[in-house]
Amino acid sequence: MTAGSRIVAMGHYQPSRVVTNDDLAMNLDTNDAWIRDRVGIAERRIAENESVADMATYAAEKALANSGLTAADIDLVTVATCTSIDRCPNVAARVASRLGIAAPAAYDLNTACSGFSYALGTADHAIRAGAARNALVIGSEKLSDVVDWSNRTTAVLFGDAAGAAVVSAVPDGEEIGIGPVLWGSAPDKGDVLRIEGWQPYIEQEGQAVFRWATTALAPFAIEACRRAGVDPSDLAAFVPHQANTRIIDGIVKRLGLSPDAIVAKDLVHSGNTSAASVPLALSKLIERREVPSGSHVLLFGFGGGLTYAGQVVRCP
Repeated sequence: MTAGSRIVAMGHYQPSRVVTNDDLAMNLDTNDAWIRDRVGIAERRIAENESVADMATYAAEKALANSGLTAADIDLVTVATCTSIDRCPNVAARVASRLGIAAPAAYDLNTACSGFSYALGTADHAIRAGAARNALVIGSEKLSDVVDWSNRTTAVLFGDAAGAAVVSAVPDGEEIGIGPVLWGSAPDKGDVLRIEGWQPYIEQEGQAVFRWATTALAPFAIEACRRAGVDPSDLAAFVPHQANTRIIDGIVKRLGLSPDAIVAKDLVHSGNTSAASVPLALSKLIERREVPSGSHVLLFGFGGGLTYAGQVVRCP
């Protein structure tokens, strides 16, 4: 048993192919100005040969290297994804095999865009209960496989990526680094964002998602702070799911952040990468040293289901 856990290191991966708004406008009735105004996205990365497991492995490998731990130290691997085509073995087991992790607990988790915060919560719980000591927590998505590229309402939104965290038990006497998770869902509204069937395309009722996100979510984000004993004004950064700049701005207005707090908006160059978006954005902030080590950061995911989850973490 341990008092809690902390994020030790982060890593991320994005494919090399960049698809700009102008590229999309060649085949869709849209343009760069329209896309930037509506959702705030300028470009996104699209995987060609990489699978969900490939991207998850690359991100996890980078996080593991940054942590100073080895594959032998990891006893739990969890991957948040809603786009893996290969169902069995699961992505977590594939990642463990490729990294040479001998006998970890290995499971995938699907709550779509909130998946990383859900997976981080379950890993934290496992460590607190003594069921694990060091975990790899990964969000990986290949949304390009399920996008209808002839539909401008969804084709402009999504990209492919993976982000990963190494999470470890906190030694006795040290401050914990992951606050209590606040999670939940609005299943009565679950049909407004769907990926269904054997040959699925993403379908969403954009206005319904927008109204829900801008009106319902801020109180949940504030509650995640309360559970961690942190006032929103003391946050160094807010890393929300990278869905839409207008949604992010709507939540920020109600949070009461300090004017100096950083608000992640990685979607400008990455698009909406679902479960990968929060760890991808956080990993980049840390890599660029934009957030001080030990400072409080609010992670908050939301999306298909409609699910949401968030927690306050200390920046590694």
